[in-house]
Amino acid sequence: FCTHCLQECLKPKKPVCGVCRSNLSPGSRALDLEKQIETTETTCNGCNKKMYLSKMRSHAASCSKYQNYIMEGVKAVTKEPLHNTRNFPNRFTFPCPYCSEKNFDQEGLVEHCKTLHSMDAKQVVCPICASMPWGDPNYRSANFMEHLQRRHRFSYDTFVVCDYDADEDDMMAQVLMRSLRDK
Repeated sequence: FCTHCLQECLKPKKPVCGVCRSNLSPGSRALDLEKQIETTETTCNGCNKKMYLSKMRSHAASCSKYQNYIMEGVKAVTKEPLHNTRNFPNRFTFPCPYCSEKNFDQEGLVEHCKTLHSMDAKQVVCPICASMPWGDPNYRSANFMEHLQRRHRFSYDTFVVCDYDADEDDMMAQVLMRSLRDK
């Protein structure tokens, strides 16, 4: 992760994982994992030299054969892209509709708006809803803060595997059914 994106994940009162958005809790070092990395041998794919995993990163930085191996892989992958990624909307990070700040996850955007824009009455488009297939990118919420509190108290994908072809009511029904089963 770049520093800016990682900081956004750590900003909320409850820091979240940058990948799955689950809550992070303070932990201790994984000493068993560190020991495994120190004692597991591997082979460089460039020069075939054997070394421990713990030394691989520094070796890869200086091994020209490994760097050539990586570049060949990059060239093979980038020759024919499977699809244009611009056709897929970003549903993970959102800009603030009031100010120029960007790259908020859903919880971060809600917290940011509550903290800095709670008294702003300007009608704005909800960037979360606008990114969804059922969202209208031109609809301006009469009371955006109320909308955030009612519609975005939690992220659907925390509770269900998101089916972006389903409409919002279907997804809400799935969330409610799952919550009843989990009790």
